[in-house]
Amino acid sequence: MRDPEGADGVIGTSPLRVEDFRLLVGDGQFTASEAPEGALVAHFVTSMVAHGEVRVDVEAVRSAPGIHDVLVAADLDKPAMPDLTTGTWKPQYEERDMPVPGTSRPVLARDRVRYAGEPLVAIVGESYEAVLDAAELADIEYDPLPAVVGPEQALEDEVLLFPESGTNLLAETRGGADHPFDLDDCEIVVEGRFVNQRLAACPIEPRAAASMWADDGRLVHWSSCQGIHPIRAAILSYYDLAPDQVRVITRDVGGSFGSKARITSEQLLLPLLAKRTRRPVCWTPARSLDMLGLGHSRAQIQHVRVGGASDGTIEAMEVLVLADAGAYSEIVPAMTRSTCALLPGPLALRSVRWTLKAAVTNATPIVAYRGAGRPEAAALVDRSVDLFAAEVGLDPLEVRRKNLLRAEQLPWENPSGVLYDSGDYHEALSMLESELGYGELREEQDRRRQSGGRDLLGIGLSMFVDRTAGVPGSEYGAVELLGDGSIRVITGSTPYGQGHRTSWSMLVAEQTGLALSQITVEHGDTDVVPRGGLTGGSKSVQKAGSAVALATGDLVSRAREVAANLLEAAPGDIVLDTAAAAFHVRGAPAAGRLGWADIAARWPQEDSLPRCEADFAGDGPTIPYGAYGAVVEVDRDTGRTELLRLVAIDDAGTILNPMIAEGQVHGGAAQGIAQALFEEFAYDPDGNPLTASFADYAVPAASELPSIEALLTEHPSPNNPLGFKGIGESGAVGAVPAVQNAVIDAVAHLGVRHIDLPLTPERVWRAINQSVIPT
Repeated sequence: MRDPEGADGVIGTSPLRVEDFRLLVGDGQFTASEAPEGALVAHFVTSMVAHGEVRVDVEAVRSAPGIHDVLVAADLDKPAMPDLTTGTWKPQYEERDMPVPGTSRPVLARDRVRYAGEPLVAIVGESYEAVLDAAELADIEYDPLPAVVGPEQALEDEVLLFPESGTNLLAETRGGADHPFDLDDCEIVVEGRFVNQRLAACPIEPRAAASMWADDGRLVHWSSCQGIHPIRAAILSYYDLAPDQVRVITRDVGGSFGSKARITSEQLLLPLLAKRTRRPVCWTPARSLDMLGLGHSRAQIQHVRVGGASDGTIEAMEVLVLADAGAYSEIVPAMTRSTCALLPGPLALRSVRWTLKAAVTNATPIVAYRGAGRPEAAALVDRSVDLFAAEVGLDPLEVRRKNLLRAEQLPWENPSGVLYDSGDYHEALSMLESELGYGELREEQDRRRQSGGRDLLGIGLSMFVDRTAGVPGSEYGAVELLGDGSIRVITGSTPYGQGHRTSWSMLVAEQTGLALSQITVEHGDTDVVPRGGLTGGSKSVQKAGSAVALATGDLVSRAREVAANLLEAAPGDIVLDTAAAAFHVRGAPAAGRLGWADIAARWPQEDSLPRCEADFAGDGPTIPYGAYGAVVEVDRDTGRTELLRLVAIDDAGTILNPMIAEGQVHGGAAQGIAQALFEEFAYDPDGNPLTASFADYAVPAASELPSIEALLTEHPSPNNPLGFKGIGESGAVGAVPAVQNAVIDAVAHLGVRHIDLPLTPERVWRAINQSVIPT
């Protein structure tokens, strides 16, 4: 896309992020700090039990000091949340005689509660103190029912969350190879049961929202979210409003990772509360409420059988995935299908068969979280490969090398129909082997084992594929030439840490030659951005970035025509020298040069300064991939693990800004390490949450993470103009199995074959002490 007479361009360089200074000096505009003057405060009373019949009396609350309004389910004209799930996220349920459980979610629970933390009562008052004091006056009586904890118990159907459905089964789907095969015919067969534990997203900024009805009758709604237009769509649907009646705003978002992708019932009620009280209403829940209400993720139990030969060839795979949907979920069947559809990862394996079963349970509903099904696929495949390698007595790196797809086999359609677009998996594995010093590490491991010391060395690998830009729909981008020759970018994407302002400015600078300081980026206001989608699925640079690039190309073409008229030349003879950000006649720059300010000043008066727009969907998902290696030290006496190194080789096609890309790897890897070693949202048998605060839910400190060694390769995708693939979630995909395999590798000589996540000291210690080999 660069003009040959221009500069070398900025794609592939690492200018500093333009958004950071404002955030570092405290000038961020977060939703909680944007609440309008005079706003009332909303608070929601939530269920204290996981499952039971409930009666609510709020008369004492209504008369409490400082209280303006109280809502219960009986006060609502529309008791159910709007269902706006579309495209590939919309599950196709088999025909049933009874309703599918968990697909109709109440705005406020009535008569029955189905998870601890389910909203029951909305209270609006003058202050947080007033609403919290009033909440203590709510008279809520529970008749507890037996709780369903985990998908295995759910599928027994002994206790039903929705008796009218006759089952807890939300969805059941099968897929994979269309040819028959018998895995038992293989020379070697290994089996495993893997738990991919339930996680809480824990963004630094909790949920936050505010609503105000303006004097002109329009609703203005502020939201900490991943997309203003999906939030507006939910409000329009629930309140039967027209698009021009609602303005949704989001400025800065302090993290999300998928958890703020869709509107929650608390946020949905704010417009109603604002209308009833005739005052703006804001809502920012406490962290303890967010841990139960924001949504959880992962929560799979995976049963795997792998067959192959004693020379290390993997020949067949059968998988059963049991997915915990929580009490309500429309997207779990699709997310779990994403897990299954990526089997067998990067392996050249055709004989793959899978079944998924998703079930409702008495737990917080499952939502998307960094990876949304793909980290679970990588964990499944990589643990399976290591189990198989141990069974045949071969090095897990060599088993991977033997079974990886070769570069000349790509593009390759896997057994579920996912097209792997480009790459060289063997190159990535060889780079990882070299960067780790794999041979030397194995020698050091042998020396430690022979010495009988307590500090055991483990080396773990992950060789994975990801699937990005799979979120349905297109993304919007526009560029406007301003009077001083600068350019304003308007994007439908909603950044929450990804560096969109820097990235979109780079895409414009690449084609115009302007400095980043001459380019501004606007997002997050439905009055400014006419349309847009959900920022998620590592799609932003591929869809929103491509839209900005296409719109910029259109602007350059229109400016070239103006320059041609002013320089009295044919448009085809005009070039843009991006080194000088100026147009001139080809081969004759001395004859006259026109910068962007000149173009703006002399734009034809009959036309306003141009705004060029584009929408881009792409030619299908892209398949980034990675090779990750972890080195750990496990204390044989205590089970404590220290992660010494994490090496990440990632390929995400064309790399726009290596610094931003590596930062995304670092962030994702930190969350992957956290899942492997620390995090788990746990419930007791009665469905009571055991880890609902940071006192119990372990999140690693920076001091507990190594310096991540990130390296990038580039094999462009053919699915968008610049060859981009996503990288925002890769770290969370590859780090988990690499670290898990490393810990198990450290104690494998003691007879340990598998340890479920998270690999806490107690869990590792128990595995060591229950091993079959005497110590």
